[in-house]
Amino acid sequence: MTKQIDMTGRRIGRLTVLAAAGRMKNGNRRWLCRCDCGNEVTVDGYALRVGSVKSCGCLRRDASKQTARTNPAFLANVGNAALWGTVAGTNLRTFVSMRATNRSGVTGVSYDNTSGKWIARLYFRGRLVLNKSFWRFDEAVQARRLAEKHYVTPLLERYEPLVKQWGTQ
Repeated sequence: MTKQIDMTGRRIGRLTVLAAAGRMKNGNRRWLCRCDCGNEVTVDGYALRVGSVKSCGCLRRDASKQTARTNPAFLANVGNAALWGTVAGTNLRTFVSMRATNRSGVTGVSYDNTSGKWIARLYFRGRLVLNKSFWRFDEAVQARRLAEKHYVTPLLERYEPLVKQWGTQ
């Protein structure tokens, strides 16, 4: 049997340990902690002991804010969501540039090793509007192109100046 470590009252980073709060599936003790910002969180005891958890998450948020305040490239684009590719609730950049991890050569078309089929997908305004499987690659590409024509082409045409600008960045 392992020795129990009572962490009640200890201070780790921005956290003060209040009480034991049960165990995790792996057997580690969980601890209820209060952060300096006032939030209460339950944390894995091992993560507390080794210092991988030091706050409720506010430490990371504060660090990100500080980094953003001192990053000239970020500051130059604050308030202009269109530069990031999002217009009318859709990230149009995903339709004009291919991801580095794409293996099929067609955005939104991938091969599923489990089923042995090609999958055509399209997310539009945060929801999946196309998710079909095909035996042939060309059928998946055709389905993706038809969905793009229906959903995306009107937006690409409407925001054509921005789309051209993204191509030059």
